Amino acid sequence: MRKISKAVVACGGYGTRFLPITKAVPKEMLPIVDKPTVAYIVDEMIDSGIKDILIILGNGKESIRKYFSKRLDLEKFLLDNKNKEALNLIQGISRNANISFVIQERPNGSADAVYHAKRFTQNEPFVLAWGDDLIFSYAPIARQLIETYDILQTSILGVQEFLGSDITKYGVINPVLNAENMPKRTHKVKEIVEKPPLESLPSRFAALGRYILTPDIYQAIERLKPAKNGEYQLTDAINHLANEGKMHAYEFTGQRYDLGDKFGFLKANIEFALRNNELQDKTKDYLKHISKII
Repeated sequence: MRKISKAVVACGGYGTRFLPITKAVPKEMLPIVDKPTVAYIVDEMIDSGIKDILIILGNGKESIRKYFSKRLDLEKFLLDNKNKEALNLIQGISRNANISFVIQERPNGSADAVYHAKRFTQNEPFVLAWGDDLIFSYAPIARQLIETYDILQTSILGVQEFLGSDITKYGVINPVLNAENMPKRTHKVKEIVEKPPLESLPSRFAALGRYILTPDIYQAIERLKPAKNGEYQLTDAINHLANEGKMHAYEFTGQRYDLGDKFGFLKANIEFALRNNELQDKTKDYLKHISKII
């Protein structure tokens, strides 16, 4: 049985919905309280038992590499000034994980980004996450999917049920009805439909930025034809595997934040502050105060 030991975090795109800040700062580096978004994703992988992590960088995202690299002058400064707390913080950023990087020179789509991980993952299954898809859960999402993979030994999509109209912004699975021998919260996937109209939803389960992918995803990507915009989309490769009966979906438990939306980003900061021991009381008091005067 193949075990999951590697993760890929894709950090592409221009972050146009957060311009002008993303002209200089990658969207994955925008902070949630005091940590960049991508750092939470890497922490999730480490907390799920994964130590080998590849981060795929788009152009202009070298600051992500810098964040996960050592800064010896800063460490010496903190050591000399006996600031042990801050020293522990920066030394714990990667927590002994093996983090490597590859650059996607041109933005040729999500499937092209994933294909850049082929040399890293080789013939092994792996976790895939988008570097700006933040999900809070006491049981790490990657671990939830890994446990499902250990049973099924196929590719897994992380999904959640959406009841509102926002579901049309996502890829939505078309599940195989009455599939036999499915573990709890698991569905066999017939196909995934990208951004379907509300009147023709195949289900209410949307794929939300976490995957387990088996090595045959690369053969599926190699078979792709470019979309109308010239890009190669991972959804199309996933559908190749689904057509062969090699794709399942798992309903993970956790709170997912839409960081492509400004209000979603603000909401994440507020809720993470409310979970922070140092900030929660101050944040509660401020919210009560501000709600009375505005």
